[in-house]
Amino acid sequence: MEEENLPEVVLSSGQKMPIIGLGTGGGTSSLPPNNVLTSIFIDAIQIGYRHFDTAANYGTEEALGQAVAKALEKDIIKSRDQIFITSKLWCTDANHDLVLPALNATLKKLGLDYVDLYLIHWPVRLKQGVEGLKFTGEDIIPFDMKGTWEAMEECHRLGLVKSIGVSNFGIKKLTQLLENATIPPAVNQVEMSPIWQQGNLREFCKQKGIYVTAWSPLGAYNALWGSPAVMENPILQDIALARKKSVAQIAIRWICEQDAGAIVKSFNKERMKQNLEIFDWELSQEESEKISQIPQRRQFRAELFISENGPYKSFEELWDDDV
Repeated sequence: MEEENLPEVVLSSGQKMPIIGLGTGGGTSSLPPNNVLTSIFIDAIQIGYRHFDTAANYGTEEALGQAVAKALEKDIIKSRDQIFITSKLWCTDANHDLVLPALNATLKKLGLDYVDLYLIHWPVRLKQGVEGLKFTGEDIIPFDMKGTWEAMEECHRLGLVKSIGVSNFGIKKLTQLLENATIPPAVNQVEMSPIWQQGNLREFCKQKGIYVTAWSPLGAYNALWGSPAVMENPILQDIALARKKSVAQIAIRWICEQDAGAIVKSFNKERMKQNLEIFDWELSQEESEKISQIPQRRQFRAELFISENGPYKSFEELWDDDV
């Protein structure tokens, strides 16, 4: 697949972003060593991926940076600006004074002068020093959204990020953010798939000029918290069989037809190729209607962020009543 065949969206920041990105972490129990990851990411660049999604807590920033450097060295890409890189601010750094140091640490690991998109990973703050997801309710502390977003805007003004956005924000939290924002979020990256279609949130984001990108578009199949609910859905399986496509291709194509982007996660070369082969066909109206009838269920409820001590004492509070 040639690079120019991958569609892009123009974000509210004016920047172009490829609508399909390769996810590099999150949800899996263990990652391959860095040298193996680097060669996987180089393969992905050769296959045609131009958007890569990483995060401070994924442990993949360094390997991704090395892959970009090697792809330039080997002339697979001509310049850094041919690759779109998203990274995310982890919850331990979700505070006004910690955002810039966290971004600088990310840039150092990536070996880059800027990232294309920087997201607040969760509307949650954890005490500093907490490692990964090893925390208790005592470690969840109040999240200063206004101050954190002001620091994100400052990173944008400094030229260290081309676009800024959020992840896992519901309608109430986005409304609150937009009340104080000078620069509105360009992207909201959320769980979205045929079994959690996010209709209300997508409509709100569309009205506000915020582009929605789907994480776990395949239900995080084989991951720690995921389920086979997407891959084994009979409606999707029937459509895939009739179309001679994979269930993954049907699910990703459906997302793109909702004017959303998708972060696909596979380190298997053949599946990486297949996940990009969705742009020369489209779903029929009948197929789309069948997909719209699929019973809805959020896969990742994020129980770990709900605590009597923290700002979110219930699922309703965390997810803005969209449970």
